[in-house]
Amino acid sequence: MKLVLPPTGPFGALSRRRALRLLAGGTAAAFTNAFWIEPRLLWVNRHDIACRNLSPGLEGLRVGVLADFHFRPDKDDELVEKVVARVNAENLDLLALVGDYVTHSGEVLAPLLRILERVQTRHGVFAVMGNHDGWHSGREFMRRSFEKAGIPFLINRNSQLRINGDPLAVAGTDFVWLGKPDPAATLKGIAPATPVLALVHEPDYFDVMSARRDILLQVSGHTHGGQCRVPLVGYAPAKVDFGRKYIRGPYTRGDSNLFVTSGVGTVGLRVRFACPPELAVLTYRRA
Repeated sequence: MKLVLPPTGPFGALSRRRALRLLAGGTAAAFTNAFWIEPRLLWVNRHDIACRNLSPGLEGLRVGVLADFHFRPDKDDELVEKVVARVNAENLDLLALVGDYVTHSGEVLAPLLRILERVQTRHGVFAVMGNHDGWHSGREFMRRSFEKAGIPFLINRNSQLRINGDPLAVAGTDFVWLGKPDPAATLKGIAPATPVLALVHEPDYFDVMSARRDILLQVSGHTHGGQCRVPLVGYAPAKVDFGRKYIRGPYTRGDSNLFVTSGVGTVGLRVRFACPPELAVLTYRRA
């Protein structure tokens, strides 16, 4: 057998230099995308939720989900303006805001709400706490601020609607991570046959909510979808407490459904990779 050695002449060196240049160029492109391009993009993720025993009046109901703004007035105004314009163009039935509007200070909430209060839907906008909101702003401050902007703020309580003649309960918990979520209070007064749209910031609490009763749909954020993911594989290297089991997208447990959005903003470095800011548009369909 004749042993063939790799080329050592000028063509071999040229190939190696070309490979190194391609690698360096690819790394620079990925870096530019992650830090400068992708955090400013907006992905509209449309997904059908298959619901058993769905009442006729709720067939085709379209729910928008936004989370994890972590708003910075000097950097995020343009993105949130884009989000609101897209929400209004979608002509949604409901919009769920599932927490983490701030990161370290409630002072940024007022300019964020001045943009969010321009949202238009058929049946309303509902909001709940995130863990950063609870750690740095407090429940009463958040509730008063949102309700002043005309957005109901649900902390362990629910609001019952009638849509096309059929009932729907919108129920929101307190934040889970060092908060005081109370599923019994959250679901109090909801008839067993009434379908529930649950707003819970941390997705892993789905196990608690769905163990208590069937949840037509729980919507959550908190994980940022991993914020940076491995392309094609979809693996999220970073995990967060109360967001380790359910990371991104749809999940089902019995007759209960969960959807976890990748969120809008970022924490830490303002970086996203293979996981752009997301407006989730979920449509109820009969299973």
